[in-house]
Parts: sequence; structure tokens; C-alpha cells
Amino acid sequence: MSAYRSLRECVADLERHGHLARIDVEIDPNLEAAEIQRRVYEAGGPALLFTRVKGSAFPMVSNLFGTAARTRFLFRDTLERVKQLVALRGDPGAVMRRPWRYAGLVRAGWHARPKFVRSGPVMAREIRISDLPQQVSWPLDGGPFITLPQVYSEDPERPGWMKSNLGMYRVQLGGGRYAQDRQIGLHYQIHRGIGVHHAAAIRRGEPLRVNIFVGGPPAMTLAAVMPLPEGLPELAFAGALAGRRVRMVQRPGELPFAGEADFVICGTVDPELRLPEGPFGDHLGYYSLVHDFPVLRVERVYAREDAIWPFTVVGRPPQEDTQFGAIIHEITGPAIPAVIPGVHGVHAVDAAGVHPLLLALGSERYTPYAPRERPAELLTQASAILGQGQMSLAKVLVIAAADDAPGLDLHDVPGFFGHVLERVDWGRDLHFHTETTIDTLDYSGSGLNVGSKVVIAAVGPKRRALPVELPPDLRLPSGFSAPRVCLPGVLAVASPACAEAGDGALQRFCAALGVDDAINRFPLVVLVDDSEFAARTLNNFLWVTFTRMNPAVDIEGVAARTVHKHWGCEGSLVVDARRKPHHAPQLIEDPAVTRRVLELAAPGGPLHGLY
Repeated sequence: MSAYRSLRECVADLERHGHLARIDVEIDPNLEAAEIQRRVYEAGGPALLFTRVKGSAFPMVSNLFGTAARTRFLFRDTLERVKQLVALRGDPGAVMRRPWRYAGLVRAGWHARPKFVRSGPVMAREIRISDLPQQVSWPLDGGPFITLPQVYSEDPERPGWMKSNLGMYRVQLGGGRYAQDRQIGLHYQIHRGIGVHHAAAIRRGEPLRVNIFVGGPPAMTLAAVMPLPEGLPELAFAGALAGRRVRMVQRPGELPFAGEADFVICGTVDPELRLPEGPFGDHLGYYSLVHDFPVLRVERVYAREDAIWPFTVVGRPPQEDTQFGAIIHEITGPAIPAVIPGVHGVHAVDAAGVHPLLLALGSERYTPYAPRERPAELLTQASAILGQGQMSLAKVLVIAAADDAPGLDLHDVPGFFGHVLERVDWGRDLHFHTETTIDTLDYSGSGLNVGSKVVIAAVGPKRRALPVELPPDLRLPSGFSAPRVCLPGVLAVASPACAEAGDGALQRFCAALGVDDAINRFPLVVLVDDSEFAARTLNNFLWVTFTRMNPAVDIEGVAARTVHKHWGCEGSLVVDARRKPHHAPQLIEDPAVTRRVLELAAPGGPLHGLY
């Protein structure tokens, strides 16, 4: 059974079935544990239980969700029912049409209701923040962080679990200007549910009470990252996925907390106080830098007697959180067509950092009696996608008509790019959103949360064949060199380093070329620092191109023009994907730690065979 009552039950089950390895040598939570986790994940290895953690009495576990097979194993008894439950939010009439198919949902619905209790195992002892494993993932991180937190809040104006929010927001345990054991950093990004609660508390001039859970049944961790449909609380989802009701400790006048968590931090967020938080190595593959964020005043810290500290590591994809994205899509993907009419599916591309690149398939149904000559309904659907929760953080949205190529697969990224580049008209099919919000972690824009977006919509028959080799008559402007084909129709060009923002290299490149130049056979050209690296793998191309560009600033074209305030170009679309001075530093491992970690895995070493 996967209806785990605790994280320890889960760990024991994984070990029993050969999905977990124990590491009994002492491991430092400062960089060592994270580097081991990254290497084991890359090798497709097991979950890891670190039994001896330097500086802490608590063991640590990682890589619980490290493979798709293991993630499904954790929820093997409940996953299908939960997928049905989420699908019903978009199509409630399905029960009436096929009642036999949904017979098991009554039990899932019962598990979705939390059970409120007076005490729980997590209250076994009170500890301090400094007693927790002080896990640091990257050399320039500003301090130790909780990397798998479950941050619980309720609406101060409408308290109760039905309007609660359980989210995974970054929590810095120390360092910087935080008072040790009394203050911790709470970094939440835009378009997050806790922001609504915090805004209500600020309006009322009162602190926002927040409880942070760590560990517990793995369903709680997954619930905290789920972009659930409006009206479905994360606690309900967690109970349905866990196969048993979530036990919440409720005491008079206090915010409830998960009684079966391994750790709980109780406190309040001051309506006015903010302190510098970060840096933190994040999932775009760069550090998010130091910015002022809310502060949690710590009141109490609880721990189970048998507590285990779960952690993950984020960094340039793929990492363990890639599997979160995969299971999220599996659960919520089928509900997309009911939520956004006409949209067949969406795919946030993990290798591009998730939010920088979103692919979508839609339908052109406005004039079914006429040839599809230009995007119409696709543009309506694109606007709807950019108005939906976390999908609104997409920086580049590429949408195609499913009618043009039945069987086109959103997850076949090269195939999808090829389909679009064969059809796109750069004079018409680019739609910019300037001076808008982007992902908090994306430093390609002009400031924190500030940047631009572009929608690329393509329909109709093929307009061009895509080259796969360099043409013999290819000419590059002076200072640009080493052209490499990344994908059919996509060319990377090595470019002068960017010493200052707006150095004009992009404009000079485009101005030096005419519509008759051979380069225009490639509909997409990307200016990069290292063209060999960008073209070496698909993941390299996606990461470099979409994490290092601000659409309204870094897109130009050959023979560009503006007609009726609509920008387009006749020749190649050119993207400046060079590193800019205002970009955040790239994540690089510490060489001394790397040597130690490699020694541990050498023949005869305690970690030999894991990576």
C-alpha cells in the first residue's frame, strides 16, 4: 500500500523494494549532499538516505521523486483516481455519462477532506532552526535553505482550510541579516496563492500567520507544487493522492499544521518587514540574486522523534524537479481542454527553464469553411493561456494548429519547432507583450519581475523547406563566426561578447544582411557566445536561447519593418542569446567539493556504483 502515514514509512517501503540506497558515511549538508544528489539523479539512481549528517542529529533523504517510475510507485494505489478527480473539475457531467468509470471516486472524495486532531507525532519535541540540517546546494548560496517546504496559509478574511493555500516557496534558514533561530526568509514569486493571503493581512494591518511543514507523506510535497484548478485546495488533493485524510492539528486561535509532518515551523509574516534574501541557485541554471523579501518571525519549531529531513537540489534542468513537471502534466494535462476551450494541450519545456518556453496546440474553428491562411482563434487561445495561473509566466509561447498536422506531439520539441518554422510568417505571426511581468527568477528582463513576452502563432500549409546543412554561399557580417546548425532551420552564430546592454551587435548583424543573403534560408538565427556549445545538444540550444533573451529587446530580423504598429521581418528572425552584464551568474560546482564527491564514488569508496 502507498497510503503512507509518514515519510519514514515511505523510506522503508522504497528500501524494501530496492528503490533506496543508504549512505552511512558522514556527509556535509554544505554542498556535499547536493552534489551527490545531482550526480545520482543524472545517473538515474535510487533515492538516497544520508544517515550521518554533519552538524545535525537528523538524517536526510533526497531523490524520492528522481525517476518517473519511482514517482508513480509512490502513488501507485491512488494516481489514477486522482487524475479522474482533477479531470472532473473541467467536466463534471462525465460522472453522469459514465458512472461506472468513476465508482472509486467516492472514497477519494472522502480522503480529500482533512481530519482535524488535537495533536500529532510532529509535536514530539521542540527544537531550534539551527538544529535542522543546514543544507546548501551551490557555492554562492546566501545560506542554508529548505528546498522541499510546504508553506501553509489561510485567507485572513475567510479563514478555514477550504480557502487555504499550500505552496512550495523558498525558505532561507539563516545567513544574511536574519536573526539566527528567530527569523527566516520567505521568498514567494508573483502569481502565487500566498500573495493573496499576504495582501489581505497587509490591508488589515496584521501579521500573516504561516506554518511551514517539511516531510510527512510524499503526497503533501507533491500537493505543494501542483497548479490546481480554482476551488480545489491543496490539502484536498494531498488527501486524495495519499489515500488517507490529511491529519491537521488544530488548536484554539492558531493556524492548523500537518500533524504527520517530520518538522513544522510556526510563525508570522510581519506586514512591513523585509530583509535581503538569497542568492540561491535556481532552476533556470543561474543564481537568483539578493532582493528584499518577507520575513517569518519564528515562534516554534516541532520535530517527530523519528524525523527525516527531505531535500532536493534545483539547478539547470534536468534535475529532480523535472519529475515534478512530468507528473503535474500527467495529472492536470487532460483537464486543459475543458479549462481553455479549443486548446488541445500545453507543454512547459523543462530544458528551457520551464517558464521561458511554453508550447501549445490549439484549434482554428472560426471559419471551418475557409482555408486556414492566418492565425485567428489561436491568438484568442494564446491570450487565454497567458491568463491562466502559472502559465501566465510564460515568456515565449509558441502555438500551432492541431488541424494542420494530426498527431503533432508537443513533447517532440524538434518536431514541433520544425512544424512551426515551416509555416511561420515573421511579418505577421509575432505578437509582443512589452513592459509586462515575467518570472521572478528570470534575469533576462530589465528588472525583478519586469520584462516582455512574445507569442508565435503559425497555421496553414508549409511555406518553406528547412535546411539541415550550411549553404556554401553563407555570408556572415564582420565579427560573427562559427555558424552551427542546431535544428532543421535553426542556426547558431558565435558573436562578440556583450560588454554592455544595448551594445548594438544584434542590430549591426541584421543591418549587414539583405533578403537575398543565404542565411535567410534559416528562418531562425540565434546569436550566442559559444555556437559549438549551443548546437551540441537540444537541451543546450533550448537553455541558451530561452533563458538569455528578453523578447522585446533581444529579437530583431533581416529586413525588419513596422506596419500599423505591428513589428515583423521579411528575412530571418534573429535572437540575441548572448550573456548580458545584467544577467545572473551561472551555476558552477565547487572544485574541492567535486574532488571529495568523486573520491567517495571511486572503486572501493562508500558510494561506488551510485554515480
